[in-house]
Amino acid sequence: MIKTRKTGTLIVISAPSGAGKGTICRELLKRNDNLCMSISMTSRSPREGEENGKDYYFVSKEEFEKRIDEGKFLEYAKVHNDNYYGTPKDKVDEWLKEEKDVILEIDIQGALEINDKVKEAIFIFIMPPSMQILKQRLIKRNTETKEQLIERFKTAYKEINEVSKYNYVVINDDINLAVKKIESILTAEKCRVDRIEEVDLNNKEELIHELLIDMK
Repeated sequence: MIKTRKTGTLIVISAPSGAGKGTICRELLKRNDNLCMSISMTSRSPREGEENGKDYYFVSKEEFEKRIDEGKFLEYAKVHNDNYYGTPKDKVDEWLKEEKDVILEIDIQGALEINDKVKEAIFIFIMPPSMQILKQRLIKRNTETKEQLIERFKTAYKEINEVSKYNYVVINDDINLAVKKIESILTAEKCRVDRIEEVDLNNKEELIHELLIDMK
């Protein structure tokens, strides 16, 4: 009876560093065959152990800027060390047309840019249980200096203040529970009335409708 739009869903997931969005995204991909993960493109050089097409698409600065001029990014930004990062549009569009749901694990700046372009996207913010736990997680990683940790916290406070610009917030105090909540969000979104293109009644259903009217 109901015909819905034949397209996948774009899912934008953001969080402060250390909130666990990467782990959550990996678990979502493990559990859901219809989910795909967008791979970002960057103009920086690969780091040790990184693979082109798996961790990032690595291109030259000139190639990246050429793609900007051609409108081939959903979002992009120039960040520290004068490097570009962005989300290639072509693969995302291909997956959505194939009715696959696509995850974008990006920062808030990129999420806000996509919000201006793709109104049907779902925006989910992953929140740490507390700033104290976020601090413990960052320290446990042992990848930042004291100064870098302080900078991380300053950025985290700014990012958390942007949560009202998202559709949903999920507190990551338990990975399995957080993943289940996001799966529930995706299920609910598939049932939204505004995804309906038309209601199509077949001949038998129309006949029943006419009979009911005649019974009044």
